[in-house]
Amino acid sequence: MAKTDALSRLQSTGRFALELEAVSRHFGALVALADINMTVRAGERRAVLGSNGAGKTTLFNAITGDFPPTTGRVRLFGEDVTDLPAHERIRRGLRRTYQISLLFHGLSVIDNIYLACRGVGRGRFSLWRPKRDDATMQMAETLLAAVHLEAVRETQVATLSYGQQRQLEIALALAGAPRLILFDEPAAGLSPTERTELIEILQSLPDHIGYIIIEHDMDVALRVSESVTMMHNGRIFKEGTPTEIESDPEVQELYLGQGHGG
Repeated sequence: MAKTDALSRLQSTGRFALELEAVSRHFGALVALADINMTVRAGERRAVLGSNGAGKTTLFNAITGDFPPTTGRVRLFGEDVTDLPAHERIRRGLRRTYQISLLFHGLSVIDNIYLACRGVGRGRFSLWRPKRDDATMQMAETLLAAVHLEAVRETQVATLSYGQQRQLEIALALAGAPRLILFDEPAAGLSPTERTELIEILQSLPDHIGYIIIEHDMDVALRVSESVTMMHNGRIFKEGTPTEIESDPEVQELYLGQGHGG
């Protein structure tokens, strides 16, 4: 048995960005997640789809530690993080965006990105203003370009369009060399043009950065992912490639024939 356990740990270490083992989450008598088993490879792009109440956001909360699982284990890059707080998971390369914007609306776009980069750096408590050649500012400029916001560099965030604010949130998630990002409905409320730009941004991310995206826009989700997990009533319903999921009769009956609400 000991040999088997050791082999299991060896096989898991470094192979996957994320491993969920029999993860459940209860809120009193309500079972929001039930026995979720999932693996996401390093660098993999995974979509998690499902209707209202399917358990998608609760799944993200269990992964990030915002609401740790009631039972089961969570591993990031081979390390058991089930009992670690959210900030320790961030230190290990996990990032997340939220449905509700978490931006400094009174500051400029570049200041928001700079503070995000500063917050995950060694000099985050320094009060010195950055110089032009400051490495953190250079990183902020790189992220600014990555999310196509150079034209609004000095614009106050409160005056940005909703789509631009969502792009800015992606830039903040990219601060500090993340290895796995959880995107929570990044296309929600976007115009067709903004959705197209979002797809371009996600498809252009470096190959080593994996992500899981919760999305109700099926077109966006299937175009930016290489694998799909369908959830229903807190359980995994189907898994497959975007083509397999889109053409699956049960998926079409349960989801594609209905609205993909919140």
